[in-house]
Amino acid sequence: MLSSAPALPRNDEGGTFTPRGAVRGRDMAAAGGGVWALWWRGLICGRAAARCAESGAGRASLLLLRRPPGQLLACRQKASVSFLSRPDRPNLAYNKIKGKNPGVVFLPGLNSNMNGQKAVALQDFCKSLGHAFVRFDYTGCGSSDGNLQECTVGKWRKDVLSVLDELTDGPQILVGSSLGGWLMLHAAIARPEKVAAVVGVAAAADYLVTTFKQLPLEVQKEIEEKGEWKLPTKHNEEGFYCLSYEFIKEAENHCLLSNPIPITCPIKLIHGMKDEDVPWQVSMKIADRVVSTDVDVILRKVGQHRMNEKDDMKLLVYTVDDLIDKLTTLA
Repeated sequence: MLSSAPALPRNDEGGTFTPRGAVRGRDMAAAGGGVWALWWRGLICGRAAARCAESGAGRASLLLLRRPPGQLLACRQKASVSFLSRPDRPNLAYNKIKGKNPGVVFLPGLNSNMNGQKAVALQDFCKSLGHAFVRFDYTGCGSSDGNLQECTVGKWRKDVLSVLDELTDGPQILVGSSLGGWLMLHAAIARPEKVAAVVGVAAAADYLVTTFKQLPLEVQKEIEEKGEWKLPTKHNEEGFYCLSYEFIKEAENHCLLSNPIPITCPIKLIHGMKDEDVPWQVSMKIADRVVSTDVDVILRKVGQHRMNEKDDMKLLVYTVDDLIDKLTTLA
């Protein structure tokens, strides 16, 4: 049974797009207080302490991790943004912490950025365990360079590969939220030697294309003529995401669910059954199509698309933590 908890602050995952360079006021970790911040510090503290105990860490380390939540990370400041320079493509904004392998890379959703709660929470957790972590903004999103209106699924796929090639070393666990879950699969196919495991959160493989093709033919024709599709959403004030017809047509080149997906690494797919944006059946289709036999689909009966309630976040952290344990043991 899910425990009751105060509603969390609004999340940027799948939310309103913020122009490059805009100041974010929703960074949970930067807030440094409140019920949510204290709870999250307690979770990180307790989980990391258990990991230290299991690995035989010294008493001093355990004492440090068991400090009262108000003392843990109390002085943390919002992380500075770095930029990955690419001679042939726009620069990508990112935040990186160095640490042990396997590292973790977070891929945000459509019209989102690297400051969402899931990204920041996973970074805090990885830092507490001493594991490497990278979060970043796609071209045209957040603080990265580029024009959002000119972006495509293919360009964002190249962004993910640039991050993997230039900012990470050794095996990585990819965590993809919504559209990031689609790009996560492409990265696992393109870099099998680098991607050791993947975690999808409401993974939206093919979903934009599938949704478009389910529209009546006359509506599709109208969108083609206007060159613009207003995809309904509850996650911004306008009530829709504005996508170009060219964006949808280009996205067709990256659809995966019609054929076997050549991914053999461990796969975890978390999905809310109350998701009104991407149905949970999409995760089931992904599980059916991937070649890997090490696949778990975890359905949250009351989970919604953002998966940012307290128990959703705990599940995500525990899932990543278990994969770290598994991959470390196999190594």
